[in-house]
Amino acid sequence: MKMRVLITGATGLIGTEIVKLCHNKNIAVNYLTTSPSKLTKDENYKGFLWNPSKNEIDTDCIKDVDAIINLVGATISKRWTDTYKKEIILSRTQSTQLLFNTLQNNPHHIKQIISASAIGVYPDSLTNYYTEDETSISSSFLGQVVEKWEHAVDAFKEIGVEVTKVRIGLVLSKKGGALPQMAKPFKFGLGAALGSGKQWQSWIHITDLARLFLHVLEEELTGVYNAVAPNPETNQALSKQIAKTLNMPFFLPNVPRFVLKLVLGEMHILLFESQRVSSKKIEDTGFDFKYYNLKNALETELK
Repeated sequence: MKMRVLITGATGLIGTEIVKLCHNKNIAVNYLTTSPSKLTKDENYKGFLWNPSKNEIDTDCIKDVDAIINLVGATISKRWTDTYKKEIILSRTQSTQLLFNTLQNNPHHIKQIISASAIGVYPDSLTNYYTEDETSISSSFLGQVVEKWEHAVDAFKEIGVEVTKVRIGLVLSKKGGALPQMAKPFKFGLGAALGSGKQWQSWIHITDLARLFLHVLEEELTGVYNAVAPNPETNQALSKQIAKTLNMPFFLPNVPRFVLKLVLGEMHILLFESQRVSSKKIEDTGFDFKYYNLKNALETELK
């Protein structure tokens, strides 16, 4: 019997890459979607409808499934109004709860859930070097989001399902996420570092991130793993490397924090929080990064 996984958020930035890798490795994929137009019934790629806000799900989605990869959640790269903040949290907790209820109330043979999480859980610090053992949680809105999200996933242990949480750093991809937004001003020769530029940015290339999820799945790793490349960089170094990759000047003064706060509101902390995060734990399981060097990672995506 070939392996079959159920993926939530399969059509998103990270999901699309994971699906590709699954198919390369002959792993069949079931996926959940809220839109009937995105349904396919291919044996290797079967779609099922759900609507977490209405507590609706096609329970056939768990048939013959060995593991769940849970990636779903409203984007955090959108202005954080009070209403949208609720949506960010609910889109993660309601969908996880619905999966939990589905497994609890239906026969299945799912052994593991691998859930996306974020390094935003670690407190803002210029000096700490965070490993997965860190117990303090960031007081920011992102810290709250991750805490509630991980808590919802932990419930699966109660029904005998192994739990893995993958804390994702800044994802480098030309297809979406933060990088295209960050690179935009540089393309007009207006790029600059942000604030002091000293804040750490723990990044990961999209290819390595998808490979890391597959590694966790195939090796049946459980617990918490940081999904960041081995060499975090400061915002100053990252900005400089983006300019260099695009052959653009890099001479403007750093953008003051208050300016971005005016433009982005509370969401500006995404660019100013500093989290220097360790990748040692995942490397110790035999995972090799293809992109451990920022220059190579950016050249692949921006050239």
